Amino acid sequence: MKLYEVPPKTKVKVLKAEAPPPGALFVPEGEVVFFDHIDGMYSYCLDSNNNVVHLKAWTEVEIINERN
Repeated sequence: MKLYEVPPKTKVKVLKAEAPPPGALFVPEGEVVFFDHIDGMYSYCLDSNNNVVHLKAWTEVEIINERN
């Protein structure tokens, strides 16, 4: 599914890596990130090290269901 179809505040796995905006960190395929929200063409996400990353809104992702 496309990132823009995912509910905000959801953990997702990147299925297809996309080039980040200039100066932003690259997120490889298979990386799990916390998707906070869409902001224009890009998103506001946190990687596993709590770094801010900006995936394109149309990045292919999979929702990660975590059970406690």
